[in-house]
Amino acid sequence: MTAPQAERESLSAAPDSGLTVPGIRAEIDPILRRLGDTAGAREATRDYAFADVRAIAEAGIALAGIAKRDGGAGGSLREVIAVVIEVARADSSVAQALRSTFLIAHQVASRADLPHRARILTRLRNRDLFAGTVNERTGGASGRITATARREGAHWVVNGAKYYSTGGLYARWFSTQALTEDGTVVRFIVPVDRAGVERLDDFDAVGQRLTASGTTRLTEVQVFDDEVTGLGESQPDNPWAGSFAQLYLAAVQAGVAARALDDAVRFVREKARPIKHSSADSSVEDPYVRQTVGEIAARAHSARAVVLVAAEKLEDVRGLTGPAARTAGAAAAVEVAQASAIAIESALKAAELLFDVGGGSITDRALGFDRHWRNARTAANHNPRQWKLAVAGAYHLTGEEPPTSGLF
Repeated sequence: MTAPQAERESLSAAPDSGLTVPGIRAEIDPILRRLGDTAGAREATRDYAFADVRAIAEAGIALAGIAKRDGGAGGSLREVIAVVIEVARADSSVAQALRSTFLIAHQVASRADLPHRARILTRLRNRDLFAGTVNERTGGASGRITATARREGAHWVVNGAKYYSTGGLYARWFSTQALTEDGTVVRFIVPVDRAGVERLDDFDAVGQRLTASGTTRLTEVQVFDDEVTGLGESQPDNPWAGSFAQLYLAAVQAGVAARALDDAVRFVREKARPIKHSSADSSVEDPYVRQTVGEIAARAHSARAVVLVAAEKLEDVRGLTGPAARTAGAAAAVEVAQASAIAIESALKAAELLFDVGGGSITDRALGFDRHWRNARTAANHNPRQWKLAVAGAYHLTGEEPPTSGLF
């Protein structure tokens, strides 16, 4: 049995999209300005940017990095990550919400053997967005699966609840996994409007509040055979498939740091007043304000630089097979881990220093500047930097490979 006809796509040959990464960036630039201008107010009122996210998707952002022959925009991994940084600079919640879509686009770009690759490519060319998570709140170790899949005739029936479904409210497709009675992992992608799929807006963290990272409940959801993307565990040549996912989070941090710099500069130029005992007549001339803005700029620059260098390292893994893929994959995973640690610390520090460029008025809730630290802090908890640094140290000292948990 296959999925209902209304849910299927035409798997026609990929036409030349005419897209380029610079062209996509130019098209989304006014959208990003609008997102940046409204981010604070939208967070305060829990107002999701549905129209602007749809506009970004329609611009073909998920096709950045996908080969021209596949109907994509071409472009290097460095160019893709640079786009992500700019989206996060405007609104890190939007960048986070697009993460699942970028992850699956990266798989399409990197793996010619990806199950259902042609179908997924068609969805990306149709400007569809994806959400996905394997996370559950089971009370057990992270990664434990309690969602179940039972066979009924020629299809599966899935029940369970998944948490941190980032981007779920924006998405057309949802990917996750469940366990069969014999313990086999079933991975699949279903449309979010499939009967039994329920998306909840219940994400309640201190930051990244508009990432649409709520719960997805699956109740007697039918999954057809042509929607199953994997059965059982696979053993790829490069077991660090999570490196791009971690690099993406680091790019979000770089965007937060860049936005802290933007807001610091704007506030000093337009609103700040020197303190009574300042030696300057204006805040832009105050040497300590200048020093603080300089440090914020250095933090933002460091975050961006290490993330882009790590993107170049990760791109070197593409196309490799056998032992060479494992060796290069381990080195790239360590590079991403190091970049993640620097990006997180830079974003947190830049967001803190922002408040040192002004007096009491910079803490006004209407400005919403506290969201930068809250967003960086929340994103950092998906990417624990203590482990990153310890794993990097072990690699340099002993050659020990990073874990293959998906977090490296």
